[in-house]
Amino acid sequence: MVRVTIVGGGYGGITVAKALDDVAEVTLVEQKDTFVNHAAALRAAVDREWAEKIFMPYDRLLTRGRVIHGTALAVKGTTVEVSGGVGPIEADHLVLATGTVYPFPAKHLESSSVVAKARIERMHTNLEQAGRVLVVGGGDVGIELVGEITSAFPKIEVTLLEAAEDILATKDYKPELRQAIRFQLEQRGVEVITGETLAALPPVDPGVLSPFRVPTTGGHRLEADMWFRAWGSSAATGFLGDDYDDIRHHNGTIRVDSHLRVVDHPGVWAVGDITDVRESKRADAARAHAKVVADNIRSLIAGGEATATYQPRPELVVLPLGPDGGASQVMREGVRVVVGPEETARFKGEDLYLGYITQQLGIEE
Repeated sequence: MVRVTIVGGGYGGITVAKALDDVAEVTLVEQKDTFVNHAAALRAAVDREWAEKIFMPYDRLLTRGRVIHGTALAVKGTTVEVSGGVGPIEADHLVLATGTVYPFPAKHLESSSVVAKARIERMHTNLEQAGRVLVVGGGDVGIELVGEITSAFPKIEVTLLEAAEDILATKDYKPELRQAIRFQLEQRGVEVITGETLAALPPVDPGVLSPFRVPTTGGHRLEADMWFRAWGSSAATGFLGDDYDDIRHHNGTIRVDSHLRVVDHPGVWAVGDITDVRESKRADAARAHAKVVADNIRSLIAGGEATATYQPRPELVVLPLGPDGGASQVMREGVRVVVGPEETARFKGEDLYLGYITQQLGIEE
């Protein structure tokens, strides 16, 4: 039977693994001991119930295949070297789906869910005692984090600091989206400072309760009890060796063709955040990539050709501000439109993709 190894058990990885489980010998390599629904990680930062919900077992994902918990140390051809005494795992097709590294609490890097939950609990306890919070970075993550904090802890004074001249500045978002988000932030009493950066980093770790003062490059002197960093995403491709240097960009993403094959690496595919597809790094994009790769591998297994292709989608976003706020940029009859809190809550704010993930993982609710 054809062997398929998938490195990375995030949204794209589990989608490929499940789609090929019936036609291939599937091995999913994931360093974490549970799936982490990172789409809900910011809700988990302020809500103890969600802090439990975002961690889900892989036990029922595959019927025939296997999930190996270990860290990918190196790749040579379609063979992966894995930590923990697992040794090399050989395959006919290798799918790279390791995603991005991003600061806590948006992403959890700990392999142990017990450790991750303890870190969340410490931060939550700190938020309960904080009076002032600074969030640095006014992109999607920073905005959503501010929304969660102001929803769960309305008495906390929040300052949002963004280096660009406006919030949500780096992506192709309609002005109406920024206006809608700004209006709601103002309603919640959030102080938004744009066009400035920190003159120095706060002398405490993010998420730790310890009052500080820090100047900005524009002359503001900010005071807070806690702070969070909402910038600095990078593709998790450090385990790929020198033979990937020619196709790896400065941000860690790697070159793929329209079929999502890794350029100059036969038998290797990539999905999700590590690809250099020109679009936002989103969970729904990773799942769409995964479908293309799974279709191509299935076709090759059946003796056909890899004909499925992927085209970048228009810039869309679902941006909740807590369970009942936010705004979204979506497609309606081929046109991008901005919708408000009620529809945003239906898209993501209420469920945060929990239903989809539990279905993929075979978990009974």
